[in-house]
Amino acid sequence: MTKPRALGLIALVLALMAGVYVFSGHQPDPAALYFNRGNPVQDEALQPIVPLRKPGALRVDRIRLGQQLFSDARLSRDGTVSCASCHVLAAGGTDNRRVSVGIGGALGQVNAPSVLNSGLSFAQFWDGRAATLELQAAGPIHNPAEMDSSWSQVVARLNEDAALRKGFQAAYSDGLTAQNIASALANFERSLVTVNSRFDRYLLGDSTALTEDELSGYKRFRELGCSSCHQGVLIGGNMFQKFGVLGDYFANRPMVVADLGRFNVTGREEDRHVFKVPSLRNVALTAPYFHDGSALTLAEAIQVMGRYQLGRDLEHEDVRLIVAFLNSLTAPDLGSRVGE
Repeated sequence: MTKPRALGLIALVLALMAGVYVFSGHQPDPAALYFNRGNPVQDEALQPIVPLRKPGALRVDRIRLGQQLFSDARLSRDGTVSCASCHVLAAGGTDNRRVSVGIGGALGQVNAPSVLNSGLSFAQFWDGRAATLELQAAGPIHNPAEMDSSWSQVVARLNEDAALRKGFQAAYSDGLTAQNIASALANFERSLVTVNSRFDRYLLGDSTALTEDELSGYKRFRELGCSSCHQGVLIGGNMFQKFGVLGDYFANRPMVVADLGRFNVTGREEDRHVFKVPSLRNVALTAPYFHDGSALTLAEAIQVMGRYQLGRDLEHEDVRLIVAFLNSLTAPDLGSRVGE
């Protein structure tokens, strides 16, 4: 073998070895820079979590209509329940109940997900059955355990309100219709982007925004593998995942239809117990946790995730530090996010 060919072969072998090294999980971690307090990372392309930005151009007139409708109990059959009944903005966009309460005291089947930042989610509902916020709006209105109404009832009732009717005529060429009610609600919800959490401020260059415990918690969050599902701008909300990857979460407990998750949408066996990964934005405010509201605290939720998603019992110190990190994801002034 000639010397050039031998050198080329050696180079090829070294390249292949390097490839094995990278794909075996030993590649350098660019986010290690996160843990240098004096040098916050500003290159978002290298990070598993992306800072939230203010939403793009939205029509203020439609946002205002949606804001009004969001708190309007006339959307429900008996005039007692509004969207805001189950999605309290100042409380993280949820109602802090295991399951929500609809008209006549009816109980829902799942824990209410946060409405905050929901316009950035890749699908709506725990099982992802609605692709858009416009399609999602019809769900609670028609659900017997929530508003127990119909579009025809809602449109007829709202059309009796002259001021509201005038507002829709100004914002939509065809006025007050079911489609435009859904559009207005969706526009309002898309405005609810909770920027300026302390963690986002750190990502954007504020080296003093986080405590040492919060930084250490984020490091453990990554090292343990939490960010494999909880990443991106929502720190979740961009994929489906089975609940119980490394353990049977549903063993030895009564099963309800909602526990089947995405299986109820697709009918495919591989979608049994599969749910949309929830966003962790403002998660410190949104207890209880999971689709069934079974975890009452963040610490309990983290322990469950460790056991059933990561296949390990987490140390108390790991849990404590991750809780500290998750608290840094809460944005200020959640009740006044409209139209920002």
